[in-house]
Amino acid sequence: MADALLVWIQGLPTPLVYAVLTALSAVENVFPPVPADVAVVLGAFLAQHGVTSAVPLGVACWLANTVSSAAVYFYARAKGSALFETGWLRRLLPPEAMKAIQQAYERHGVLGIFLSRFLPGLRAAVTPFAGVVGMRPARVLVPAATASALWYAFLIAVGSALGLQWEAAKELVNDTSRVLGIVAAAATAALVAWLWRRSRRA
Repeated sequence: MADALLVWIQGLPTPLVYAVLTALSAVENVFPPVPADVAVVLGAFLAQHGVTSAVPLGVACWLANTVSSAAVYFYARAKGSALFETGWLRRLLPPEAMKAIQQAYERHGVLGIFLSRFLPGLRAAVTPFAGVVGMRPARVLVPAATASALWYAFLIAVGSALGLQWEAAKELVNDTSRVLGIVAAAATAALVAWLWRRSRRA
């Protein structure tokens, strides 16, 4: 997919390259399978070939990702726990589990949000859940934006440093994402087990 994306984007006018890459960065918070990380590295790679400029691209992608993350947070905050009071979502997260999540956010929310924003898949879920449990905007959006800034800086650095070696850049990002994906899967499994125990106890 990354190679096909590279070929397609290379054929676009420069303004469209920026538009596509920033859109991918934004959509990730709604549809996590979108290859936003690879897209950012690809943009930095193209910067070494005169198609884009690495720093403005990185800032644009970070802003798009941060704004979409904030939008999802405010939507979930407006809806609140009503999102999980009916249908299959109630079965997925019964009231006891929601109460446990709220307590966890109250104790470790800022650090948890910061760390989770580095984890593929899981990063898209932390801000809307923070909205559902009613965390204040500053305690959610500041750590989320900070973590995203660090992650995007890393991606831009990789793409720029390996700008003449697309395969090496792609492999490094894939390896990093694979390791973080394993961490995310382990964290998700631990969270599910913890919620199950809390629900049984309740």
